Formats: sequence, C-alpha cells, structure tokens
Amino acid sequence: MQEPAITSDLISAHGLSSSEYEEILNIIGREPSFTELGIFSAMWNEHCSYKSSKKWLRTLPTEGPQVICGPGENAGIVDIGDGQCVVFKMESHNHPSYIEPYQGAATGVGGILRDVFTMGARPIAAMNSLSFGDPTHYKTRQLVHGVVAGVGGYGNCFGVPTIGGEVRFHTAYNGNCLVNAFAAGIADTDKIFYSAASGIGMPVVYLGAKTGRDGVGGATMASAEFDDTIEDKRPTVQVGDPFTEKRLMEATLELMATGAVISIQDMGAAGLTCSAVEMGDKGQLGVKLNLEDVPQRETNMSAYEMMLSESQERMLMVLKPELETEARAVFVKWDLDFAIVGETIAEDRFLVMHHGEVKADLPLATLAGSAPEYDRPWIETPPAEPLAGVPNIDPIDGLKALLSTPNYAAKQWVYEQYDSQVMADTVRTPGLGAGIVRIHGTEKSLAFTSDVTPRYVMANPEKGGAQAVAEAYRNLIAVGATPLATTDNMNFGNPEKPEIMGQFVGAIKGIAAACIALDMPIVSGNVSLYNETDGTGILPTPTIGAVGLLKHSDDIIQGCAREGHVALLVGSTIGHLGQSAILAEVFHRSDGDAPDVDLVAERLHGNFICANAQWIDACTDLSDGGLALAAFEMAETAGTGFTLDACDTPTLFGEDQARYLIACTYDQAEALMVAAGNAGVPIASVGKFGGDHVSMGSSTAPLADLASLFRNTFADTFA
Repeated sequence: MQEPAITSDLISAHGLSSSEYEEILNIIGREPSFTELGIFSAMWNEHCSYKSSKKWLRTLPTEGPQVICGPGENAGIVDIGDGQCVVFKMESHNHPSYIEPYQGAATGVGGILRDVFTMGARPIAAMNSLSFGDPTHYKTRQLVHGVVAGVGGYGNCFGVPTIGGEVRFHTAYNGNCLVNAFAAGIADTDKIFYSAASGIGMPVVYLGAKTGRDGVGGATMASAEFDDTIEDKRPTVQVGDPFTEKRLMEATLELMATGAVISIQDMGAAGLTCSAVEMGDKGQLGVKLNLEDVPQRETNMSAYEMMLSESQERMLMVLKPELETEARAVFVKWDLDFAIVGETIAEDRFLVMHHGEVKADLPLATLAGSAPEYDRPWIETPPAEPLAGVPNIDPIDGLKALLSTPNYAAKQWVYEQYDSQVMADTVRTPGLGAGIVRIHGTEKSLAFTSDVTPRYVMANPEKGGAQAVAEAYRNLIAVGATPLATTDNMNFGNPEKPEIMGQFVGAIKGIAAACIALDMPIVSGNVSLYNETDGTGILPTPTIGAVGLLKHSDDIIQGCAREGHVALLVGSTIGHLGQSAILAEVFHRSDGDAPDVDLVAERLHGNFICANAQWIDACTDLSDGGLALAAFEMAETAGTGFTLDACDTPTLFGEDQARYLIACTYDQAEALMVAAGNAGVPIASVGKFGGDHVSMGSSTAPLADLASLFRNTFADTFA
C-alpha cells in the first residue's frame, strides 16, 4: 500500500507543530515514513506525553510509608496490611464521550479496569465523576442518557460494583462534558505485575481481542480542542465489549498464576505503539514487532492503522519462552487471541515490520523520552472581588431552591442504573457519601470517594485544589475510614492560554499542600487538557479520587439519625457565601472568593472524629449547601424531620470548610463535648432530629414535601 507523502497539512493533522516536526528530523536524521509520523504523533501528543504538565506534576507528593508504587505505572499501589494492597487510578474519557456518549463512557470504564487488573489486582469497586452542561442545553439530555447508560452497561456486564461518584451541571460544560472513571482492585503484595520488559530475545505477546480500525488517532483527538469538524472525529472513538473484557481479566489473572509473565501492559491510548514503547523503555530494551502476526478483525489493515488503533480489550506481554505452551492454553480456554508478535532486542530500536518491509525504525529510548516538555507561560488567577452583600432569604425557600436543581437533588436516577451490589461485598451504596466495599475474606473494608468543586477552582485555583483534597479527606473520615492516598484527574482547557495554565499551576499547588498536610499522597492520575469548543473552555475541574481503610467492620460509621438525636456541628462557622451553592442557585451569582482551607483544622477535626467514633451514630461532612443541605440529606435518608436553631443565610448555607454534622444521643453528645474541649476542637449543638417537619428558625415545611422534591427533580428533568 502506497503511503502518503509527508506534507505540512499532514503534519498539522497529526497534532504536531512545525518545531516538533523539526525535532523529529533532528532525531532520526531523515524524513519519517507515514507510519513513523503516526508513531511520533501518538507518543508526543498531550494525552500520552503530558508535555504541558510534567513540570508541575513532579511537584506533587507521591511517596509515603503506605505507598508501594506511585505514578508511572498503570495504576498506583498502596499497602493495606496483611500482605495485601489496593491498586487504583482515575482517568478521563472526555472527548470520546462528547462525540459518542455511550461508547465513549463505556470504553472509559473498560480502560480503567484494565489498568487495575494488568497489575495483578482483581477489581472490587468503580466510581465516576461526570460533568455536563446546562440541563436546558439541547445536547445535555442526550449526553446524560448516553454516558450513564455507557457507564452502567460496561460496568454491570463486566461485574464490578459502582459504589460512588458525582454528577454536576454548569454552562461551561455545554461544549465539553467530562467523564472521569475510577477503578480499584485488591492484590497480594508479592504478586504485583509491572510493565518493564526484561531479557533479550524474549517473546512479545499480543493478548485479548482482535485489532480493528476503531479508535485510530484517538489519543491525538483527545489532545485537541473541538470545533465545527467534531462529527468527523467519530471514527476515533473506540468500541467496547465488556464480556470480552471479563474473559480477558480472568485469563490474565490465570496467566499470571502460571509464572509465565515477565511484564505486561494494557493497550490503552495509542494502542500497540504506546504499550510496546513503554515496556521497552522501562526495561531499557528495544522491541521488534511483526505486524502480519497481529490478530486482525478487518482486512488489508495498514501498518499505520495497526500501530495507532485503540481497539479495546487488548494487552501486550513479555513472556518467559519456556512457558509459552501453558500460557497459550489459558487464552485458548478463554477463547481469546494469543499471538507472538515480536521480541525484545538489545539495540535501542523500535523496529516495526510488515510482510518483510520496514515500516518504522526509530530509536526507542529517544522516542519514549524525548517528547517535548513545555514550560508554558502562565499568569496567576487574579484575586476574586470581595463578595457584595447577600440578603437573608427564607431558609425553607433556600433549601427548596437547592433541592429543585439537578446539581443538588438526589441522583438515584443515575446510580440505580449501576449495579452497586455485584460481588456481594458492598457495605455502603451510592448516594450516602463515601462508598464502602468489604475486602473479601477479611474484616477490613475500603472506602472510596470522588470530589471537586469547580466553581471554587475557577475563583481561586490554589484554594480550590486544596479544598478538593480536603473534602475527599472529610468524606472518608465521615464513614470512619483512615485516609490512605489519592488519585487525580486534572481536567482543564487549553494550556497554551496563560490564564488556563495559571489555573492548572494554582490547582497543583493547592493539591500538593493538602496532600502533604493530610498524609494522602498522589499515587496515580491523569491530565486532560484542551477541553474547549470554539475557544470556550470548561471550569477547571481537578477531580480527586481518594481511598481510605477500615481495619474492622466495627469501625464503620453508618448509622442513621433518629427521633430525639442531637445535631452537633464540629468546626467553626463564619458563614462564607462566596462561590456558594445558594449564591448560584438563588441569586444566580458566581462572585466572591472560594472558602479558606485550614489544613491544620482539617487534620485536627478529622482525628477527633476518628478517635471518638464510638459516640457517633451518623456523620456527614459539610460542603455544598452548608449546614442546611447536610442536615436535610442526613434526615431525609433516615426518614425523620429536623430542627435547626439558626435562621440566617450565612449560618445555614455558608460553606466554611473543616466541618462535620453529627447525629447522636444526648449522652453521646455530652461525651463528645468533653472530648472536643480536651482536644481543642470547636463543637456546638445546632438542633435536633425528629418529627415530620423541617424547621429552621420560624420557617417550616413538611419533610414529605421536601423529600418529594429532592427525590423527583433529577428524574423529572432527565428521565
């Protein structure tokens, strides 16, 4: 097949600048072939090379006594004791999900699951963080339906419980929805598998499903803004098959038990190209591939198409040759492809052959390590203007305003489409705060949460980044878990705009400070940039996924508020309304600064909750909507009313940080008050639970009416 000539238009279509192409010419000393151009494009695009973000990602804290493996592998690994570890990561599938919502979201789930079981861990939990445009926008309904169905369709068929997440709406996402997928698995610490190849002349083996033309150029597409040619990008979206992935997982874990695996890598972004180059580079070896041996589901595929295809449910492995027969038998049993497609070589070469013809011959280490690294110009986000006066509103009217928007209404329409109980180890299901899953065969459990408040990050990236980590910390603390570590998904607009790069830098600084203060290192993550359409970017959205450990089932705080319970508020209330939910939903304003994040107070108050969990029946952290929304959600879940003493807007709806709401008996409240005094922790009685009405000051309404609004708003909007 005749390869096209390399032209400036072709170079641009591959997402490469003229200076980057000049660097390619310097590296190889000649004009690249078409296949080589595609390989460089795949390895050097933003999605794979992190060329705009590496400088700042290096400043994140990634180590700790609990960390077994930090960023750089398929997923992060954290020790949970007893010879076990949790393997987890969060990644974006934003651009594909906007182009083709069902498959984009589904393959996002499939990809993150492969990242986990590639390392030898059996997945036990999934989460997702979804951001959509205005509910009234013409495209939002289609995106919500497609994405939710894709997440549920893949996760449910694969058989992993979806136990948490978040859904938000804002006009800034009208042109770019965000789909961030999280997965976690359990492995034995002495049975972890890594991706670095070793040994010369070792077989390189292709595993899983056949290669097709779906997803060709997907990573490059994910590294560019959208414009009016968006429909032309539909073929770059992958197509997933969760039943094949389930078989691939079982076959991979069985294969690992044979001892045949030297190294193994998921074929994700940039497919065969990225997986082969990464394995060789990490092992300081070269790789030779023979593409005629690659299992193909379409005829007459070119070398370019095979190297850049992102067909799903595929893996690449370096095999111990003496165990080839045993390894092949495993994949034959599971009706999956097993093909030796190359070998490791001593030379620093990435040699790609097709029917005896050289299609690519590149220096592998340089290809992997020479991607441009930019120190993008950035400007600090200017300080927010002081918040102008916010009039007091009737508390019930304010609460109704929050409950009647899809942002703060119950999301059961979403999570009831997900199987949260498969595997029968789910302790706490979606909609109740952090999700909890038992570690089968032990007394331990793991808690999972996903958090970010984009409007805070927009107003003050550093505070907003810190707040995302702090809220994740509080969500874990509120169920009795000890926070272990985090993963991040950095969703931003065009980094070539100094103001956008400034948002990224500020958020990184805030995240780093909070992770250090709260002992929650970043062990894995993903950066998604160029989330813009026609020059309009998303809200900066650095999603934080966090994992916490519960050493015994007795440690879990999972009770409900009951009739006669006292409502205790831990933490100080100033009444911060800047960038608050009530400001946005009632007054349609987005002014003021993000709330201050006192990391010393966060740690102090978190330690207090954990040390005194025996006196706590129910607990939740305070975030969006402040005290009023937190009390309502706690009461509504339990089917009881509540009374709050306060009636002013700042006290009820302010979003001061480092705060928790506790439900407990009078005797327990006395014990907590004494303990808080000894620990120097602010605590106060703010009301009580009981009855069938919601009362704040002199304003009151039947719980049933508010509960109906809370439970029906989302479905009424999207069902």
